[in-house]
Amino acid sequence: MDKVITPEERLEELGLKLPALRPASGNYVSCVRTGNLIFTSGQGTDEYRGKLGEDVSIEVGYQAARQCMLNLLAVVKNELGDLSKVKRIVKILGMVNSTHDFKDHPKVMNGSSDLLVEVFGEKGRHARSAVGMSQLPHNNAVEVEMIVEVEDGELGE
Repeated sequence: MDKVITPEERLEELGLKLPALRPASGNYVSCVRTGNLIFTSGQGTDEYRGKLGEDVSIEVGYQAARQCMLNLLAVVKNELGDLSKVKRIVKILGMVNSTHDFKDHPKVMNGSSDLLVEVFGEKGRHARSAVGMSQLPHNNAVEVEMIVEVEDGELGE
């Protein structure tokens, strides 16, 4: 029988490491659990700043969205201790710092979506919104938040 690969092992196969948790830049927590759902706060990235359609390319925006998702996965792992407890990714919201005439938000947000499918397979397929913003905190190019369903019995243990 084939060995089941954990999400952490899959990240390692991809040559990726989860970053350290980023400190909150306000009066909020990085995630909230209710029932079998985890709602994350938005995560930007220190590595990618600027505005899509002005000084950031779609390809760089894609990488920014990918890094945002790594930051979110670090939050979820910190909360659960193990990414194998994720039952499925329910939804992500991607906010793209963009000019008023930029129209490729979905291409940018594929950076987050592609990573989730690479790491979780079918459990990583999710609903998504990708929207443009006139500005994001710290001039982040992208910010992403998500809703994750966890296996029953994994909360409060």
